[in-house]
Amino acid sequence: MEKEISNCVNKLLKIKENSIILNPDNWTKASKINGKNNANLKQWISNILPYELLERSLKQSIESIVTLCECTKFYNIFPDNIKTPDYGDKWGRLANYIEINNRAIAEMYQNKCKNGIYSAIKILPAIPPSAKSWANCIILSQIWPNIYGDGYNKDVNEENSIYGIKLGIGYSRNIIDYDISDKISPTEQFKAFNDLAHFRGIKTGFRTIISEDQLKISQPYKEDTNFRWDNPEHVELYIREMVKIVNTGFEAIFVDSAKHIGGYDIGNYTGVGALPEYSQMQYITQEIRKRTGCTTLCFVGEKSTDDFNRYKMMGLNAGTGFISSDNIEDIKYWSNKLKYSREYAPGVEVSNDNTEGGITYEKRLNRIYNCLSGFEYASDKLPSFMQMDDIFPLRYDTNTHHLMMTNPSYSQDGTALSHWKELFTKDDGQDYNKKVSEIFAKLIFL
Repeated sequence: MEKEISNCVNKLLKIKENSIILNPDNWTKASKINGKNNANLKQWISNILPYELLERSLKQSIESIVTLCECTKFYNIFPDNIKTPDYGDKWGRLANYIEINNRAIAEMYQNKCKNGIYSAIKILPAIPPSAKSWANCIILSQIWPNIYGDGYNKDVNEENSIYGIKLGIGYSRNIIDYDISDKISPTEQFKAFNDLAHFRGIKTGFRTIISEDQLKISQPYKEDTNFRWDNPEHVELYIREMVKIVNTGFEAIFVDSAKHIGGYDIGNYTGVGALPEYSQMQYITQEIRKRTGCTTLCFVGEKSTDDFNRYKMMGLNAGTGFISSDNIEDIKYWSNKLKYSREYAPGVEVSNDNTEGGITYEKRLNRIYNCLSGFEYASDKLPSFMQMDDIFPLRYDTNTHHLMMTNPSYSQDGTALSHWKELFTKDDGQDYNKKVSEIFAKLIFL
């Protein structure tokens, strides 16, 4: 009698590869970089082109992840009961957030877009693990269906925004493998991703939208309903949707347009539709924490001001883009100034989801270095935020914001492999990736 499969990673392996037996991966051993000093057991893949990761089979990717384990033990069968990296309940106050556009790296076949969850898994071996004193956290750009064209790619200039989502009808066809959802559910697929990320020593989170005209409520065989924050049933559905996905293992929620909640600085608000009232957002963050029982759950707000108590009392732990990352002395000043603020701190950005390109490699590398070292004591570090583009540079005629607003395939022959090869820069991007890794390697022991 066949032994029952006890975790979602092995369940996924059994369904996709018909084997849960893992073997050490020699390509990973030849491609890895180690942290310096007392972080030499922390390792990840470096000096590669992203397609080299994305073209691998799911089994090869999981073997790569297990080969990189800093425990120095190789598991021939992926273990049960994976724990999240432990940095305490307020870990989000110090973390480095790296947003991965899991839709852009999904499998593109002709006009179809699918299986972004596998691409997110395959990119994990090349994400530096967390440092001694703070966590690295991946933020996935897409979880729920986008309003127009979910499951399809479109022309390079045709809108297919990731900023408009549907709630109540499951998860995005860009991301989840619905061909096998009768054997392993969407929530189990997310659990597999989260277990693999946690095994890598990486925290995970996701982006959510709060502009009400960018939200729809969907039900099978019915017209979509416009979301409204003044409708208690809609608010309850929103909370339930957040709770369900947090319960799969995510510990961070990146809140788009959080700066403007309650009508604050509304003159600079670029979203569409009303936002929650301040007290509503307090209720929402409190309820999500209470219902999940996740004491480590972190909320990150897009942008920040010097009214830091406003965000802390809203239930947030970190903000983005308050301090310029170009001047390390500014970062050190604010790190020292806020060292006694242990629940919330504003952060620094290498780039964000609105970045439209034009940042030189040298400037990015300087920003990353400043974000990771702008402090006197590691315990006083400010949170930082960067994009996939800051680790794996995109081709020159696209940018982070463009790929959030559109979903083109760059494939030359209708295959996923061609799209992956064309999405990113070539030799110079590989050299840049090596230099990024060298920065992390020098500072990951802190």
